[in-house]
Amino acid sequence: MGLLILSPSVSPAQGSAKESEAIAIQKGRVGRVHDRGNAVHYTKRWNLDDLPSYKPEQTIIGTVRVYGLNYLTDGKLGKYWDEGFRQYHPGSRIEYYTPTALVAIPGLYFGLADIGASRKITFDELLAFQRIFSYHPTEITFVTGSYNVPGWAPTVGIFVNTRNPITQLSFPQLDGIYGAERMGGFEGTTWQTENARGPEKNIRTWGQLGLTGEWANQPINVYGRPLKYHQQARIEHRVFKGGAKWNERLREYAHDVLPDGSQAQSTRAMLSDLSTDPYGIAFADLVAASGSAGLKTLAIASKEGGPYVQPTLETSRDRTYPLHGESYMYINRKPGQPVDPKVKEFLHYILSREGQNEVQRDGKFLPLIGSMVQEQRKKLE
Repeated sequence: MGLLILSPSVSPAQGSAKESEAIAIQKGRVGRVHDRGNAVHYTKRWNLDDLPSYKPEQTIIGTVRVYGLNYLTDGKLGKYWDEGFRQYHPGSRIEYYTPTALVAIPGLYFGLADIGASRKITFDELLAFQRIFSYHPTEITFVTGSYNVPGWAPTVGIFVNTRNPITQLSFPQLDGIYGAERMGGFEGTTWQTENARGPEKNIRTWGQLGLTGEWANQPINVYGRPLKYHQQARIEHRVFKGGAKWNERLREYAHDVLPDGSQAQSTRAMLSDLSTDPYGIAFADLVAASGSAGLKTLAIASKEGGPYVQPTLETSRDRTYPLHGESYMYINRKPGQPVDPKVKEFLHYILSREGQNEVQRDGKFLPLIGSMVQEQRKKLE
């Protein structure tokens, strides 16, 4: 019989209960995502004339294997793309294996997938791929994230209590509020010491943001999600410049099972607390704040001096709001070698007026703007 080692503070029964709670939370998530996926959340139709029309370069016969992002098939976008692509290539088929974005990169490096669809690749995923192949996967942004549909890479809003006089913040100020002293930050797998900053740039009181009177010496109470989650990676990547050191007083909110068996969603609980805390600040998806009294959304700028932009459906889609979302497709392309023809054709279809029109039809992700499509297509040449 093998040796059984138990934590002195957790009995087997307790451990089992906690594990059951985690599974229950996951089951609740699946139900919510399925319901969202069946709905068309946006009926607006943008003019996509700035996107190139799809023109096949060659006829494709065979299967394109797409691993990863469940949101492609929890909604109808994956189905629409398969049907649309086969109108041009009747002998083709798009095969999806999409339980979770977590299988996207392993699918690539095990040779099971032609395309890995995912949120932003993590450091560990990138490092694993690099150690196997000695180069990085090619990253293609294939949609802009939703404005306010949880799961579909929603826009991140920065919220404060309505009693707070602050109206706007820049990325350097958000770094000061949410971040901490650091000696560098990662760009890909490269440590960049020029992304360091000292403790003098920490912002811990409202007075450091220019507020006076009763606000001047009040501490900033920072709210967020547990750092094991992936949502805050957007802040680390864009605001912290690849750093991962957070304010030591971050209040973390996770999904939980309440004593009556119902589930508490982390962002709603967090924003409920913020609505009674005049000295707090939080980042969250925008739908979590819908109908919440006592909150206001700040205008955000990527640099000091602006422009400061409020998150809206339009500023998310045109990407002028700097905390918009996006999702990615990764391919295994050896440097100097051409892209697999069937993969290139399918990605060209996605990055076309026809492919992005299907994004509009599905009504959750937002279609790319023309300049972004051109930038992504260049990566396939």
